[in-house]
Amino acid sequence: MDDLGTQEQAVLQLITANPFLGQQEIATSLGLARSTVAAHIVALVNKGYVLGRGYVLPASQRMVCLGGAVFDRKYHAKRPLIFETSNPVNSHRSFGGVARNVAENLARLGVDLGFVSIVGDDETGRALTRHLADLGADVSQVITTSERPTAEYAAILGVENELVLGIADMDVFDLFSPAHLDRIWPHLASAAWVFMDCNMPAATIEALLQRKAGARFKLAVDTVSTPKAARLPKDLSGIDLLFTNFDEANTLLGLTDDARLQPRDAAEALRAAGVGEVIVTMGAQGYAVATSAGVEVMQPVPAQPVDVTGAGDAMIAGTLYRVLAGDPLPLAARTGALLASLTTESEASVRPDLSARFLEAGMHRVSAQGE
Repeated sequence: MDDLGTQEQAVLQLITANPFLGQQEIATSLGLARSTVAAHIVALVNKGYVLGRGYVLPASQRMVCLGGAVFDRKYHAKRPLIFETSNPVNSHRSFGGVARNVAENLARLGVDLGFVSIVGDDETGRALTRHLADLGADVSQVITTSERPTAEYAAILGVENELVLGIADMDVFDLFSPAHLDRIWPHLASAAWVFMDCNMPAATIEALLQRKAGARFKLAVDTVSTPKAARLPKDLSGIDLLFTNFDEANTLLGLTDDARLQPRDAAEALRAAGVGEVIVTMGAQGYAVATSAGVEVMQPVPAQPVDVTGAGDAMIAGTLYRVLAGDPLPLAARTGALLASLTTESEASVRPDLSARFLEAGMHRVSAQGE
């Protein structure tokens, strides 16, 4: 509580002891004016010590995921595709989006979780938020708009499971403006960690990074893609943990093909650019973890993949799950790598059988194989 003044600490102590106290009762107890107490309570909300009306106190290990929520469609061709005519396919529909996938993984692992995104005023948006709510996530801060439909992505895959065509309608995310941060701020400020993906507009990302300087939560960010990585500002000092892949890392560093850094060096360079800790992924080649102690290149957990969709999101979720529990990043990343491998062995982007017990069993299995 080093960021609280003496009077703010006194107000918080009274609220903690009795959340039903009125402002006048607090003022009388402390010998302060009611207007002074009201100002202190506003400060406590902005700093994340109180969640607003009713003086609800935040959970100590709460996480909020902020970013993309998408309805995914996949069409697998039954035989070689012929353009400009109808082709027989097998179709699959699921909920997706980086932040949404991370949120679902964490909810299934039992994390106290809030989810924030923007969806259309349509059945798809309602089904998407209802699905997370049914898993125990707080979706009260999801924004609904009638201006655009819920984001959708469709992939047409060839007979060898290769991507032939991908189309995306993501314009709804452009409507998530910096002004929306005012509404959701108490939920962000009260979290231990906030995870954000770069599906958000550049102005909103920059506004969050600037405002985060006065908050207590730690911020993890995923770059999502090379074009979306460019939405991050040049000053990365507000990011406590960055998830990015090799190509996206070089884009962030402004490097051309001729000057590209290897993952280890890219991770070090991103820390030098202000990021607290960095994970640079390399797919089947593993990942580099950069902390104040140095950089370690780590190997992936062996798997028999069925579908790699969602593996990167699982890597993020597994890592954050253990970071929230207090593990140092290199150790937490091993859990992330395990969950990523387990996810590739499922046809789903998020394993429907995922639980803390399931993940623990996987960790024991990997440990036994390594002995």
